[in-house]
Amino acid sequence: MKILVVGGAGYIGSHMIKRFQDTDHQIEILDNLSTGFEVNTQNYKLHVCDLSNKDQLHQILKDNNYESIMHFASFINVGESYIHPKKYYDNNVINTLNLLDCMVDLKISNFIFSSTAAVYGEPSLTPIKEDQNIAPVNPYGNTKAIVEKILKDYDEAYGLKYISLRYFNACGAHIDGTIGERHDPETHLIPLILQSASGRRKDFKVYGDDYDTKDGTCVRDYIHVMDLAEAHLLSLEKLIKNQKSDIFNIGNNKGFSVKEIIRMAEKVTQSKIPYEITSRRKGDPSELIADNKKISEKLNWSANYSDLKTILETAWEWEKLLSRSN
Repeated sequence: MKILVVGGAGYIGSHMIKRFQDTDHQIEILDNLSTGFEVNTQNYKLHVCDLSNKDQLHQILKDNNYESIMHFASFINVGESYIHPKKYYDNNVINTLNLLDCMVDLKISNFIFSSTAAVYGEPSLTPIKEDQNIAPVNPYGNTKAIVEKILKDYDEAYGLKYISLRYFNACGAHIDGTIGERHDPETHLIPLILQSASGRRKDFKVYGDDYDTKDGTCVRDYIHVMDLAEAHLLSLEKLIKNQKSDIFNIGNNKGFSVKEIIRMAEKVTQSKIPYEITSRRKGDPSELIADNKKISEKLNWSANYSDLKTILETAWEWEKLLSRSN
């Protein structure tokens, strides 16, 4: 099958590309390289295109006869989404709509969408099941919830079949050490902690220690990026076979607090990691933990790399590589 990976030069997209190496699928990448890295696209055909350029996008899709599309190209910084909400609605909603319109016009009917646990907001129950109410508390979460509603409507009206994958906290690096997480600026917890351990960062902050959790810091469900990529592949195979749209959580079914992550990072790096407690960030729920029963049962998926030690060990090897190259 010929598949286009939109955002394939980025963190999760590049791990998806690497997972496809063990399949017979023909893969091409579309990316504007605004946050991704061209080095991640080596050995694959790369179309440099912004999704806002609908004419160019339509021509690329028309010329290449894709059968399925995976979409990873979103802005993901919750804090920034409060400061620049237009940037998030433009890219995450309008640009995604451009992509969907081109797919409908060209009769490309299989779509895998990167959604987020942020659509749940402050959940009433944990672990969170897929049928729980959608009530995002930040603009980033709003953008993903809007696209999920659009997808439902496009399925009913145009027959566009999709699987929406609600990520919890993607983390870690590839087990072979060749690719990993790299954002500029970095905003994700585990890379920030490890940058502090390697000496690349001097001002690591913990945002709030007064949440209603076991130690006062936010609790999150951390899922290794390789397990995330496997879930995408299984989702695509299921969608192609059954032609039935669906939504799945991708998480580890357990949560760790910020302080627990720091303590494990200290064990892995064998170093003391200094940090400063500061005020809460706007839009941070106290606890987000996935119920992953649905994806486990329907797709026979399991988290094989998502124990906390493996997550941090792979991320630490990647951080050491980055720190040596800087």
